[in-house]
Amino acid sequence: MDKIAIIGLGLIGSSIAHAARRGRLARQIAGYDASDDVRLRAGKIGFCDTIPDSAAEAVTDADLVILCAPVGAYKAIAAEIAPHLKPGAILSDVGSVKGAVLRDVAPFVPAGVHFIPAHPIAGTEFSGPESGFASLFDGRWAILTPPAGSDAQAVARLKAFWQGLGSQVDVMAAGHHDLVLAITSHLPHLIAYNIVGTAEDLEKVTEGEVIKYSAGGFRDFTRIAASDPTMWRDVFLNNRDAVLEVLGCFNEDLSQLQRAVYNGDGDMLFEFFTRTRAIRRAIIDTGQDSAAPNFGRNKT
Repeated sequence: MDKIAIIGLGLIGSSIAHAARRGRLARQIAGYDASDDVRLRAGKIGFCDTIPDSAAEAVTDADLVILCAPVGAYKAIAAEIAPHLKPGAILSDVGSVKGAVLRDVAPFVPAGVHFIPAHPIAGTEFSGPESGFASLFDGRWAILTPPAGSDAQAVARLKAFWQGLGSQVDVMAAGHHDLVLAITSHLPHLIAYNIVGTAEDLEKVTEGEVIKYSAGGFRDFTRIAASDPTMWRDVFLNNRDAVLEVLGCFNEDLSQLQRAVYNGDGDMLFEFFTRTRAIRRAIIDTGQDSAAPNFGRNKT
């Protein structure tokens, strides 16, 4: 790429810039964020070559434009930048939902611009331009969800870009993506936010003992629940149908476990825990996590 433009300079946007520089994937990296403070901080870090005062200026003459803002802001951003996208450019994103992105952005995409949504399955609980690092995407999956009729060469270019960032790349339909991510990412976050909220209520009863005696399981929940609230609010509002579908399945399974505990059905509990333990082992075997204990969850 001669020039890429990154709209939104938080964890994912800044990490794309760092990784693109590491891989020498662009001659010029332009960045923009709606926050004056974020633009100032990003400028001091220096992972972008230019940080203009508008998204429209940032995308001018860019070969690749990546939306890295919360998905709820995509519609307004698309309306602003559409007249400034050059013919042949690729417009993409990193949102955790894809059906809503197609709905909100596609109507603004000019003829001759290739709109190919994407989602890197990578992240930490940290946010802001200081949180980004070049190795965030190494060995992780990036999913492309090109609309029907997308230009094959443009899809191949975007795939090569994400591979250059360190990712493994897969392609699937937007609706299927949203269902898969509802169970692998969105529901776990919803559960984490809920259980930490429950603990907050109990904290008043136990006089601080919930936090004082937090075990590993609760620490992992609090890590997930520390994620950007704006981003996750938009995820749940924009992937409502898929989240509600998997939440219904979850509630059914939870009811079965509740009955097993109530009835003292140890066989059912043992069989269920054994079966689900195998999924954790499969995640480790595929290289998506390490079996080594890491209570601090370092981001590097």
